[in-house]
Amino acid sequence: MSAYNEHSRLLLAVDCIIFGFDGRSLKLLIIERGMLPEKGKWSLMGGFVQEHENPDDAASRILTYLTGLKDIYMEQFQVFGEPKRDPIARTVSIAYYALIDIGKYENQLSKDYKAEWVSLNRLPDLIFDHDTMVKAAKEHLRYKAALHPILFELLPERFTIPQIASLFEQVYNVELDRPNFMRKLRSTGLLLKQSDKDKDGSKRGAHYYVLNRDMYKEKVSSFLHFVTQL
Repeated sequence: MSAYNEHSRLLLAVDCIIFGFDGRSLKLLIIERGMLPEKGKWSLMGGFVQEHENPDDAASRILTYLTGLKDIYMEQFQVFGEPKRDPIARTVSIAYYALIDIGKYENQLSKDYKAEWVSLNRLPDLIFDHDTMVKAAKEHLRYKAALHPILFELLPERFTIPQIASLFEQVYNVELDRPNFMRKLRSTGLLLKQSDKDKDGSKRGAHYYVLNRDMYKEKVSSFLHFVTQL
């Protein structure tokens, strides 16, 4: 260690921006901070990287503790390291975003952190630079969703066209021409229509679909063109 004595030490943390969709609204999972500084205020879920783990392992550990689940879609996207971002100690944070179908996992949340799903357009102020993290995560999500069908991670295995349209509108902050959107989406060949319908929204109902992942691999260029036209 003598070779490093002249260098100051810092803490390494991970913060998780956890997006969820309940079929109607795109939401963020936030917690009530239980420690100083900013105790009692709203925060992203995060923690420090332990000596025995790498950042990916730390983020997975934190997500599993909060949601009770493993193998959640998660991706590292940016490092936040402004010198005074944490008023207690010099802390660099590696940010990850995760995508969750709320309907599948809502009842498995840990009660230790008073976690709540909050609509993105109704978020309270978050501690430190967490608001900046959320903004950066959403921008990265938009970019990545134009290249890969990751938004389907937010949907149940069976979903309706209106649910997909609502999700796209909220992720890209646009108001879609719904009939035109439905026509374009069906033309990609990415969706497999099911025989039964969801009749909760109307008497006529909306057919369920599932994602054709094999077709997606064959029609990546079509999907890209479709997304850029939204």
